[in-house]
Amino acid sequence: MNIIEILKVILLGIVQGITEWLPVSSTGHMILVEEFIQLQQSPLFLKTFFVVIQFGSILAVIFLYFQKLNPFARSKDSLQRHETFNLWKKVIVAIIPAGIIGLLFDDVIDALFFNATTVSCMLIFYGILFIVIENRNRYPRYRDFEDISYKTALMIGCFQALALIPGTSRSGATILGAILIGTSRSVAAEFSFFMAVPTMLGASAVKLMKAGFAFTATEWGLLLIGCAVAFIVSVFAIKFLMSYIQQHDFKLFGYYRIVLGIIILIYFYALPLIFA
Repeated sequence: MNIIEILKVILLGIVQGITEWLPVSSTGHMILVEEFIQLQQSPLFLKTFFVVIQFGSILAVIFLYFQKLNPFARSKDSLQRHETFNLWKKVIVAIIPAGIIGLLFDDVIDALFFNATTVSCMLIFYGILFIVIENRNRYPRYRDFEDISYKTALMIGCFQALALIPGTSRSGATILGAILIGTSRSVAAEFSFFMAVPTMLGASAVKLMKAGFAFTATEWGLLLIGCAVAFIVSVFAIKFLMSYIQQHDFKLFGYYRIVLGIIILIYFYALPLIFA
């Protein structure tokens, strides 16, 4: 296994682990990083890699929130088990919109929107929305998961479906929609994490099945390394975000998205014209 390729995969795992949970678009960062490091692997593997590496990030959520997400935990009484089952039901309801649209139009969306123009525009657009919505400073109506109805969960799920367009950010769209509906920042972030578990597991499974699991031993090794790094980094990224939003809002991420979107536009469009 080439040490250079391993180092590239480790870097991509770090980027994935950080950007999957912060509302800044993992796709936007992956496009920039991959542009510079360029893994020397088959196109089929690369297309699968950038989705399946998210599996490592999902394991971080399960690791950190296992007690909260496990209805069969011994420490829980019957009421707490009931509340956990209700939470999972709301998560299942919330992932329906993205699941249906993703299954029906995944290839079409990739063909039409997986490009630097779309990614940069979505980064800037949702960055502005974060700033505008946070400036409203509304008192949240939903401060606990029990306050979220199935209708509200479905509405949040519709926002997650918007993240099928690259550059939007799955966590960004979900958190933004949840705050807009009236949830607290912490509930919005955690519900986004929980929705990611079945959503990203499903996306990873679909990509692997489409690829037919037809990878070499080296490619499987690179995939496992990427997932492992993404898992470790995701644990710290999730802890950072939950600590950060206890004292701050999401406006900083909005400004960051705008700057990143402008950088992508400059790199892919202005610089080629200047140096043509």
